[in-house]
Amino acid sequence: MTELKINPHFEDFIYDWDHTNYLLVGGYGSSKSFNTALKIILKLLSEKRTALVVRNTFETHRESTYALFREIVKDHLELHNQFNFTLNPMQILFPNGSKIIFKGGDSTEKLKSLVNISVIWIEECSEIREEVYHELKGRLRHPTLSLHTLLSTNPVSKNNWTYRFFFKDDLKNYFRLSDEELYEKRIIKLDDTYYHHSVVTDNKFATEGYIKALQETKEYDPDTYRIKFEGRFGFSGLRVFNAFVTMPHDEMVEKIRKIQNPSRHCGMDFGFATSYNCLVRMVIDNDENILYIHYEYYDKGKTDPETAEDLKEFTWTKELIKADSAEPKTIKYFKQQGFNMRSAKKYKGSRLQYTKKVKRFKKIICSDACPNVIRELQWLTYKKDSKGIIHEDEFAIDPHSLSAIWYGLDTFDIADLKGGKMELTKESLGIW
Repeated sequence: MTELKINPHFEDFIYDWDHTNYLLVGGYGSSKSFNTALKIILKLLSEKRTALVVRNTFETHRESTYALFREIVKDHLELHNQFNFTLNPMQILFPNGSKIIFKGGDSTEKLKSLVNISVIWIEECSEIREEVYHELKGRLRHPTLSLHTLLSTNPVSKNNWTYRFFFKDDLKNYFRLSDEELYEKRIIKLDDTYYHHSVVTDNKFATEGYIKALQETKEYDPDTYRIKFEGRFGFSGLRVFNAFVTMPHDEMVEKIRKIQNPSRHCGMDFGFATSYNCLVRMVIDNDENILYIHYEYYDKGKTDPETAEDLKEFTWTKELIKADSAEPKTIKYFKQQGFNMRSAKKYKGSRLQYTKKVKRFKKIICSDACPNVIRELQWLTYKKDSKGIIHEDEFAIDPHSLSAIWYGLDTFDIADLKGGKMELTKESLGIW
């Protein structure tokens, strides 16, 4: 075997097998995939093991991970004649009996028959679903060998499960590690997880031309620069609401008090087991064309009586709540409990039209007392199909707060610009 040339920033990672989980976050060309593949090869050469390599779709392996393993064995280790590479089935057989097999994460059924897997590499882990990750962890078992999961990814949206699972999830009040701390320290070993951050300049084999091309994106596409060059989380894709900003709640209360031509709206989206009940209070400054979001209710797993009890203040204020018309029985129940609730209009194409209506506000200002609205909408992006085409009525996540806003504004139109002055009460300002 030829002498290895290893990027210094990855040397500790390659030889560290003291942790259960390894998360590699990095920009383009940082060599995180190369060094992960090298780490696995060296481990399987030293111990007889079976490793599983997963990408979201099986078809992407041939030109990526499978080709990468072959390149390392042939060009860097010069051991190609000692390995057996096959495509049907796609696997790599080692001279000592170790084996690498390849699977797609788009079908968990295909993963259930796997046995004696002691190492799993999930390449581009942000592309798979979180439930696939947990299914894969269940496949990781061996009677005697240590067990390891390696995950590599470009840092896409903070709404992605990878960020929420390994860093923080505001919705669940869960915090494990600050991503900013990782960018500063580059390598962090926390409990059973090894965190590694890398950028293209960590790759001593990257060409000057490639590095320069990534640097130039800063001038015309700062979001791409953040992901590709800096390797930092944020959001990925075309942002839905560029006018969305946040404001301290006390400051928002004062802003609302001074509005000369306001109108107020409440909207509610229903959920239970997997989706959320979300109710928002909004005030529109009709003179300035600004939408203020100053109150949220956001919860799941509760029965209608439990939710009604949580929201009983609305039976006193008699505020009109426009709610999801797909739940007529639920709306009827709330009306029987004293809520001033009505069905919002839903029709073919309403998602797109409602979204366009929200986008027409000069500013969308959200109180910091509404963390879930902020989490869902601040960096909300449009969903792309397999061909990369954007669908303006579909989003990268299911934003329950946006549905509530849609319903609350269903009758708001240009005519509302002539609305009268809103009575400034504690209830209308969201002060309790």
